[in-house]
Amino acid sequence: MNKQILSKENILLNASFINKEEAIRKTGQILVEKDYVRDHYIEKMLEREKLTTTYMGNFVAIPHGTEDAKKNVIESGISIIQVPNGVDFGNGNIVKILIGIAGKDDEHLEILSQIAIVCSEEENIQKLVEATTPEQILNMFEEVY
Repeated sequence: MNKQILSKENILLNASFINKEEAIRKTGQILVEKDYVRDHYIEKMLEREKLTTTYMGNFVAIPHGTEDAKKNVIESGISIIQVPNGVDFGNGNIVKILIGIAGKDDEHLEILSQIAIVCSEEENIQKLVEATTPEQILNMFEEVY
């Protein structure tokens, strides 16, 4: 029943976006297309971004829905988008790696802590930004999942 939280089909390389809203929408769209969440989750991701930025530092943003968006989560999943030229998340914060997450029940906390392990190392971020195949990105997270 449970499908993978992250698979190579959830990874998009060499994307470019006009603004952070477009970037967040695409991050959510991957989650919708792969049946992790319902359409409405994307709006909740944008709502969450308005409350407080999901920019985490080190060129990484982790867009996710608001607390009340959980009812739109079908299964826990992650989407990863690589934006080599970056997208402006405001206040001079440039994002090159977007990690969209949807956590069923309280799984989002576990997912976040595992993402933090990978993204706490600057060299890992560089590898994510320079990756040329979804498999390279998947391998970095495979130790965690």
